[in-house]
Amino acid sequence: MRKYTVPAAIALACVALSCNRDTPAAGADKKKTVALVLKTLNHPFFVDMRRGAQEAADRLGVTLQVQAAEREIDVDKQMQIVENMLQTGIDALAITPSGSREIVSALVKAKAANVPILIVDTRLDPKAAADAGITAKTFIGSDNYEGGKLAGDYVIKVTNGKARIGVLEGIPGHETADSRLRGFRDAVAKSHGITIVASQPANWERDQGFNVFQNMLQAHHNIDTVFAASDLMALGAIEAIAAAGKTGTIKVVGFDALDDAKKAIAEGKMEASVAQFPYEMGKAAVESAVKVLAGESVPPDIMVKLEMITKSAGSR
Repeated sequence: MRKYTVPAAIALACVALSCNRDTPAAGADKKKTVALVLKTLNHPFFVDMRRGAQEAADRLGVTLQVQAAEREIDVDKQMQIVENMLQTGIDALAITPSGSREIVSALVKAKAANVPILIVDTRLDPKAAADAGITAKTFIGSDNYEGGKLAGDYVIKVTNGKARIGVLEGIPGHETADSRLRGFRDAVAKSHGITIVASQPANWERDQGFNVFQNMLQAHHNIDTVFAASDLMALGAIEAIAAAGKTGTIKVVGFDALDDAKKAIAEGKMEASVAQFPYEMGKAAVESAVKVLAGESVPPDIMVKLEMITKSAGSR
């Protein structure tokens, strides 16, 4: 048997252990992963939200994983995405729920995996969340009810309190759509000269906005104002108005202030739109997730401002 002196044995031990006190333990320098699950990436609003989230992730040194269903109404697909992402080992989950109640069952699995949950843009149904024992670390978004009121107050102003309104709703039963509609209705109820003659869902989609408003206009020829709970539906309504040869005779107020809506406002085809700031929402979501992962507290609500975009004022 070969023999070693004591110094030689120590040297061999150092080689076996790498003898490097500065070498980090395996995985110690691994980046944290924040998942951002959106309703869809086929909508400029959520594309902008993703950009804000990515800016924050790059700046703060975390990995961002972004996934979404094809359509905003596909809550089953969104639930599947959440479950799949949990299996990959994410550290935090930020989500814009496609269904305020339905998504709770998937969030139960996030809770079981000790993955902190942050809700963005659309609140969870309070009862469904409480029944399931789900508590989000924070909500990041704008006040959709106040946005609806802002739109309603604007309609009263530009119509001098006299209008026959057609309303294009979002997805019935979803918090975002319901809150915007409720705020709008509460605002215009203050004016006795305003009547909502028709109110139908168009599910946030441009083609449905066109079809629904085309039918609405055929049934109610004297509609002179439209409130659409999203700009995609508003843009569809504008196309239906053009097809009916009524461009410029019907005021259209939307919600989200998308680039195409701003262009339509500048061209005089659209009256106004309520601006949210999805880029800021995405940025705040990742910033908040990083704080939570570091053991820091975050406010229960992080509210993003609202503004009214008009041709004459630019933004208010």
